[in-house]
Amino acid sequence: MFFRFSLASKAKVMHFFKRARIRYILHRHAIAHDMWRQATEEIAVFHGLSAVEKAHLRELATLFLHQKTLVGVQGLDLTEAMRVVIAALACLPILGLGIDCLEGWSEVIVYPAAFRVRRDETDAAGVVHHQEHALCGESWSRGPLILSWDEIEQDLRKAPSERNVVIHEIAHKLDMLNGPADGYPPLHHGMSVSAWSTALSSAYQQLVWRIDHHHRPCIDPYAAESPAEFFAVVSEYFFCSPDLLQSQFAAVYEQLCRYYRQNPLLRTARDFT
Repeated sequence: MFFRFSLASKAKVMHFFKRARIRYILHRHAIAHDMWRQATEEIAVFHGLSAVEKAHLRELATLFLHQKTLVGVQGLDLTEAMRVVIAALACLPILGLGIDCLEGWSEVIVYPAAFRVRRDETDAAGVVHHQEHALCGESWSRGPLILSWDEIEQDLRKAPSERNVVIHEIAHKLDMLNGPADGYPPLHHGMSVSAWSTALSSAYQQLVWRIDHHHRPCIDPYAAESPAEFFAVVSEYFFCSPDLLQSQFAAVYEQLCRYYRQNPLLRTARDFT
């Protein structure tokens, strides 16, 4: 009994100090209001957020910038505004989840444009081929988040745009919280694994069928690459074009509302009032 009580007491003390540290960071290192407005007010994906949501997003972005090291490479000079944009976009998916979902890694590497990686790929005959790919984003479970600033800017310039490379890669990070990326992030208490699997698997198979039979895909065909990419792509649509996702895959939209604990369609309606 005493051992159990001691563990509980230790957990409470650790939680107390963690909350105290967060309050200290938010008080001493908060993103300045002027910088926050300058960096985010023109970004469409943030339009329709309530005042409370915007304030919470600013807090999360502050914690993100304090916990992560953002590094520009190949001559890219990351300005404060660029850092705030990246942090705000990275924290939008966790607005209802909390900053703890992004623990376990510490670095964001930003290239000026698409970057090239070399991979060994094995074909059906077992022959290994050395392939080179141009990527605009990449993420690993415990490794860095890698982004292309040019791609981020392109996503933000398009209006409307269904794409957002930061949201895409953060979705992969969330997906990998319970193992390799497979389109099944850790679901919350009360969420049905069966309902999630049915909704996303059915939509994924429908998309693959449309592409295989040369029909026009209803969303970005890259989503058909794998269940992991499907989850990341529909997460982009969920935040950037919720009306399109809801019209094409209503069950998927409902599951993402439950998982992200957000309903972007309400923001779309609010944005036009």
